[in-house]
Amino acid sequence: MLNLSSALRLQQGLQTAGTTGGLQNLRNFNNQDFEHLRSLCLSQGLLFEDDIFPADTSSIGPNLLPKDKLQQIEWKRPRELLRNPCLIMDGVSRFDIIQGEIGDCWMLAALGSLTMQKQFLEKVLPKDQGFQSDYAGIFHFRFWQFGDWVDVVIDDRLPFLNGNYLSVHARTSNEFWPSLLEKAYAKLQGSYQNLHGGYISDALVDFTGGVQMQFSLKDPPPDLEDVLKAASKSRCLMGCSTSGWMRNTVLRNGIVQGHAYTVTGAVKIRFKNQWEHIIRVWNPWGHGEWRGPWSDGSPEWDYVEPEIKEELYRKKNDGEFWMSYENFREQFSWLCVCNCTPTFLDFGDQRHTGWSVERHINLWNPLLATGRSNWSSGAVSKNPQYFFKVTKHDPKSYNVVISLIQKNAEGVHDAQKLKIGFFITTENSKVLKQDFSLARDVSSCFNLSPGTYAVTPATTEDREFEFVLRIFVKNQDDNENSNSQLNPAPPMDVPRQIQDSSYKAIFLKYAKQGSAIDALQLQRLLNDMVLQDEMTSVGGEFSFDSCRAILALMDLNSNGQLTLQEFGSLWRSVTKYMDLFRREDRNCSGFLDVYELKSAIQTAGLPVNEQILHLMALRYGNVYKRMGFADFVSCMLRLETMTYAFQNLAKGGPQVLMTVTEPYQYEDSSVVANHIQSTVPSHALPVLPLVETILRVALRK
Repeated sequence: MLNLSSALRLQQGLQTAGTTGGLQNLRNFNNQDFEHLRSLCLSQGLLFEDDIFPADTSSIGPNLLPKDKLQQIEWKRPRELLRNPCLIMDGVSRFDIIQGEIGDCWMLAALGSLTMQKQFLEKVLPKDQGFQSDYAGIFHFRFWQFGDWVDVVIDDRLPFLNGNYLSVHARTSNEFWPSLLEKAYAKLQGSYQNLHGGYISDALVDFTGGVQMQFSLKDPPPDLEDVLKAASKSRCLMGCSTSGWMRNTVLRNGIVQGHAYTVTGAVKIRFKNQWEHIIRVWNPWGHGEWRGPWSDGSPEWDYVEPEIKEELYRKKNDGEFWMSYENFREQFSWLCVCNCTPTFLDFGDQRHTGWSVERHINLWNPLLATGRSNWSSGAVSKNPQYFFKVTKHDPKSYNVVISLIQKNAEGVHDAQKLKIGFFITTENSKVLKQDFSLARDVSSCFNLSPGTYAVTPATTEDREFEFVLRIFVKNQDDNENSNSQLNPAPPMDVPRQIQDSSYKAIFLKYAKQGSAIDALQLQRLLNDMVLQDEMTSVGGEFSFDSCRAILALMDLNSNGQLTLQEFGSLWRSVTKYMDLFRREDRNCSGFLDVYELKSAIQTAGLPVNEQILHLMALRYGNVYKRMGFADFVSCMLRLETMTYAFQNLAKGGPQVLMTVTEPYQYEDSSVVANHIQSTVPSHALPVLPLVETILRVALRK
């Protein structure tokens, strides 16, 4: 069961367009601000001690080591070990990394790949820290988590067992960026124990905010060589893994079973008058290499042109080696590729391509799914659907990638993953594709013909889950010099159903004897004329009670009817709200969630705080706090009328009571009063007791 703070976040249904991986919405993990904490420690002459991730066994985890060894753990700062420690020496390299006792090869393999791509590394490892100036025992690193970059603060106390590093350490004794970055990632995951086993695909996404794709090397796609070539050319992060129940078992050929590696290169070279595709791989142990063809010292290198050999060949026991593409497929089980956009699929005859991306954050709820099964293709689901349009098609390459990520419940790091996935349906609701897997991240690529499609996330379990859905669509760029990315078009262009100039004719059609309309006539009018398209109608009709409330707001004569002039004001507001609703409902679901509602209110120029926003969602939203168009109109009319009324009151204007005394069901009128108190000018403060009195009547406290 989710708590209230979690539930509020689930309402965001956030959708953004453009590339992923930026730091624009950086969030402080556990509300710890690095600059503030460092300044505080410096001003007090103290070294930072992190009470959220303390230097004790709770940060290690109860099951990583036997109890007797857990009690022997010592925590030491780098300055206790060395006189002149450094965060970074001579740059950052994968060869700096030596894996410790923790089985986090999956994370370190991703980290090794990260060091090769500076555009990602600079996001994860900020430059505003070190052991020289402004040292206060505090460091910070950044990771991408569920749609946001988070800044994770740590102290620099590191765990040691019997005088040896428990964690990863650098090849150079006075360099500490690997150990500190690993500690920050352990804090993000809940403990060092939670790093003991994992998936390289998850770490690659956490380090980049990108989209990952996994390819089986035992049953590879026919274009896998093209994928590797495109990935290497476009500076993707790559990793691979071996299978085997006996983890860390070294085979006679040097390959480690149940282990993760970094793919650091892929090239084709001339070999004995033919082309040979070879792959370069790195072991995060920092030693232990392949002993077969193309390994260090193998005779194959004697048949390579000297210039090429000079560029590629290094005979060092540093964990990095070359092998043939065929041996790579034989020895490894999975290849994982990651980038901000799926550039690893940019091969074939297409030129000047770009990828657009839309991101959606929402909640899948089993109560909204009906049919034979909550997740079967025959199920009818009221859960969100997300539309996208394909305009370009090349039968030789992929043009759509769907990525679905599930989030653990807040504060739960080792929760059991659900089997999640999605359906892709056509305009006639035919299920075209589906993909389900027991994983944090389910991503698949497709080759779809031009048309409009919908994606519906789901799970096989009878449990709700919060998700991030990202839809990548390839666009052919006709301008060779253009680097812009086009947003996918909505499923269709919905014609505007109502025009301001026609309100007189509409009024006369429904008015009593052509002079006025009452609540019942207003209900019929709005349902007939406004709810003509699917987007506005899916959230339900205007009820009689809501129309009576709307009429009370607009009825300046207090006679229970609307004149032509009063109806004209209402019609212009409804038209404005329809445009606003369509603009904010970016996934075309027919509903606004809390965060979309907040954006709509702010776009309308109305003041709102989080408490009022929550109350609005409770008052006008459904059980999941999502608001259809009819309820949105009622909500906006109410908020706009009350805002203008109190602004008028603050200026000493008359006739306020008439506009606010119509019943309004808020849980706590003092919340609204407090909000008004924070927004009205100081000269109006003497009237605030009257404001609260009016509110208590208006909201029926």
